[in-house]
Amino acid sequence: MIKTTWNTVMNAEHNPLLALPRVTRFQLMTVLAFMWSSIFCISAGLFIWIPEFVFGHVALLLLGIFGTGFIFRINTSKR
Repeated sequence: MIKTTWNTVMNAEHNPLLALPRVTRFQLMTVLAFMWSSIFCISAGLFIWIPEFVFGHVALLLLGIFGTGFIFRINTSKR
């Protein structure tokens, strides 16, 4: 189950971006990687700096989940 979930999200050969050209797949995966790295860095900074901003952590996590889902859904519907 973990391997299937990992491949669905992280492996460009198995995720919904498969139908796109390699260059476009690489670009979108790079954008998603940058987005998730930024979300985790900001969340860690908020947690260390001001722990009262739990809402900020949840909002950033939801933003990342919905952003990833949006990109995957757009590219799945173009097949």
